Amino acid sequence: MILFNVKEHVKYNMFVLTHSLPQSVDPIKCTIAFFTLSSLDVLDMMDSIEEKKEHYINWIYRFQIEDENVGGFKNDQCFENDIAKCAHIAGTYSALNNLLILGDDFKRVDRVSIIKSLRQLQLDDGSFIGSKKGTENDMRFVYCAACICYILNDWSGMDVEKAVDYILKSISYDGAIAQGPELESHGGSTYCAVATLFLTKNLDRLSSKQRDNLIRWVVNRQLEGFQGRPNKMWDSCYTFWLGATLKMLDAYEYIDQERLENFVLSTQCYRSGGFGKNSSSDADPMHTYLALSGLSLLKTHKCNEVMPALNITYRAYDHLQNVHEAWRG
Repeated sequence: MILFNVKEHVKYNMFVLTHSLPQSVDPIKCTIAFFTLSSLDVLDMMDSIEEKKEHYINWIYRFQIEDENVGGFKNDQCFENDIAKCAHIAGTYSALNNLLILGDDFKRVDRVSIIKSLRQLQLDDGSFIGSKKGTENDMRFVYCAACICYILNDWSGMDVEKAVDYILKSISYDGAIAQGPELESHGGSTYCAVATLFLTKNLDRLSSKQRDNLIRWVVNRQLEGFQGRPNKMWDSCYTFWLGATLKMLDAYEYIDQERLENFVLSTQCYRSGGFGKNSSSDADPMHTYLALSGLSLLKTHKCNEVMPALNITYRAYDHLQNVHEAWRG
């Protein structure tokens, strides 16, 4: 049995958090912070940063842009005099989740600007671009948009019917879901699509045949761990992406859970802590969190379980419910 090296994983995430994030003005670090804070949350170690929570919260708010045309949180390097200064949909998703994990009250979040700006990012086909200054459009940003609307409890930020239509048109011949219509299906885009349907309460828009084909495709992606698509090596990050997909489809019991757990534990980096994509890779914040969140779904270790659709712990999700209640009050 491979041991779960909790102490080293805490050390790894604390090192990333304290040495490379709050000192930086690079907004991409907000996404790295999401992986790192989430890892500590899954490990039930948020108390270890209790004294610095307010510091991290203030750091995150530095990237907020309060503008009804380009509002949200930045995710790339934009300086104050940059005419292209604008928020990014992935940066907003990461920042809002970070604030939830840290227990912020959201009183400084410019909800109106975020929602109005978000609606401007949706294209006629239902997909979203990442930013007003121009990016690709695909299923990742549809998912981010759905999470933002869900967190802010305001669905006027997206045309849900158009988004659902985009998802249904992106179902491939093999039953899984691509980044867009007529593209190759992939584990990451499949997760984003299913989670969006879940959050918008549209999972029933999948027919019985579509649901069965989708479950079959995902289950067949397990070799040792999960692979993101056929003929690729298995990768620790899909422990969450595809494990969470099966959770939302009520089909998690179809996988070999013991085999999956052994694979994920084999990707631990014993010298530095953290997880790599496989047993021969160095640790990085993304694979560390997605491996840990995937382990939490297995419920075999003392981890805070992750809410599959939002990709945050149920502890943070409970805080979101409190925020929503305060808004209603």
